[in-house]
Amino acid sequence: MSSVKMVFRGRNLASSFAVGATTKQYIGLMGGSFNPAHSGHKLISELAIKRLSLDKLWWLVSPQNPLKPKADMAGIEERVQNAVKVSGNPKIKVMTIESYFNTQYTIDILEILTQRFPTTRFVWIMGADNLVQFSEWKDWEKIASLVRIAVFDRPNFSFNSLASKMPRRFFRNRLRERQGLVLKNKFPPAWIFFHTNLSHISATKIRSETISSFIGDRDQKANY
Repeated sequence: MSSVKMVFRGRNLASSFAVGATTKQYIGLMGGSFNPAHSGHKLISELAIKRLSLDKLWWLVSPQNPLKPKADMAGIEERVQNAVKVSGNPKIKVMTIESYFNTQYTIDILEILTQRFPTTRFVWIMGADNLVQFSEWKDWEKIASLVRIAVFDRPNFSFNSLASKMPRRFFRNRLRERQGLVLKNKFPPAWIFFHTNLSHISATKIRSETISSFIGDRDQKANY
């Protein structure tokens, strides 16, 4: 059985479904390509667990982000294996639920999760860079009305993200930063923006540095 199948067919997802159907939980959801997962993902995840008082946080590794090119996308098994190594926290679970249910858009998987976990309070976690383009997501207003949202600042994105369409559309539903612990008990739409420790790390930068390193090593070997 492949590592990907183990993630979504094994004890991780199966037990979560069994427990989630009857137990009240507070779970953060961070979706994305994780191409690759890096310390910035882990930083935001651990901040979310602490500042929102979450029981768990799931990394939902998507087969293919509709807003990103396929050209430089690593295989999902490789991305999952890397995410498991990077997560390094028992409260962070790497999941491939979107592959399991064959969904492509965030709204689709959120509708499935909220139906299958009726007693669970979900909080969607994302960086400020994603808030800028949030209005490009399929049924973005429905997403904001379906789950609570916590946004964590990213370098150089504070102004543009808070001036984007979603914050303006739901400005009356924004909680103050000191209200982080109560977000999970608010009924959507409800969202919060954290001005917190900023991470300059990005998956794009890591991929670029990896390729540059590979080319450099190859050129260096060619000179011998």
